[in-house]
Amino acid sequence: MLILTRKVNETIMIGDKIEISIVDIKGDQVKIGIRAPKYVKVYRQEVYKAIQEENIEALQTKPDILPHLDNLIDDAKKKKDKE
Repeated sequence: MLILTRKVNETIMIGDKIEISIVDIKGDQVKIGIRAPKYVKVYRQEVYKAIQEENIEALQTKPDILPHLDNLIDDAKKKKDKE
């Protein structure tokens, strides 16, 4: 792990395209700004972990559920057409 010291308005570069700036420091909280290309996904760690857990759950879905999902979609379409 690289540990750097930065002050407000100072920046860290990751490669050529990712810029991390210190926006504000109040007590034990640090606000950072991240500038990165749109194709780079940036998440808070707890959100990233939740996404990974959901992806793992989705991979464990049984294939036999697909016909049930088709029925739900068909029912929803029929209901919408009646409205």
